[in-house]
Amino acid sequence: MEKTLSLKAGIREYTGTKSAVKLRGQGRLPAVVYGHKEKPVAVSLDERALVEGLHRGHRLIDVQIGKKNEKTIIKDLQYDELGKEIIHVDLMRVDVTELIKVTVPIELKGTARGVPEGGIVEGHADHLEVECKVTDIPESILVSVKDVGVGDSLHAGDIELPEGVKLVSDGSMLLVTCGLVAAAKSTEELEEEMPAAPEVIGEAEDEASEEKAE
Repeated sequence: MEKTLSLKAGIREYTGTKSAVKLRGQGRLPAVVYGHKEKPVAVSLDERALVEGLHRGHRLIDVQIGKKNEKTIIKDLQYDELGKEIIHVDLMRVDVTELIKVTVPIELKGTARGVPEGGIVEGHADHLEVECKVTDIPESILVSVKDVGVGDSLHAGDIELPEGVKLVSDGSMLLVTCGLVAAAKSTEELEEEMPAAPEVIGEAEDEASEEKAE
């Protein structure tokens, strides 16, 4: 895990939608710091510095609130309706010696053995919940798919985790499968999908005349 990101927080005197909108217009993000049986504190953070830190994979953040430094992790990020812009941040106080449960993204690595055989790899989950010290939180968990053949699958319990990281997610949770690309359709299936031949008006009139004559 990369070094801790340090941010200076401003204390929010006012909360609510209007105040939050005003803050974001000033390049600040509303946030709350809570946990460790201490009173929650409403703060604001520099949006650009936080976003850049997130892009670098930072999860552990030292927040300076007045003269006090709080070691925190990002517990939750709230986004706008389009899912693009962060509008609120939840920071939880932590101790570097304690074990915590966090959600870490999965990164598939390699080419599956089944791909040259006509298979296609499908991911069924993009995150795993793990437990570790805050200083051991991985940016992502690499999942090697190179030994996955056609008809094979990988589950959470099959993944080798970094040292000091323990799986919390159900070990039977499906992560990856490799199946064959849709096989060519049989002649019967193609015939069933073909639209019925249009009725020829002349033939229909002839048939109707014959019925009347009978």
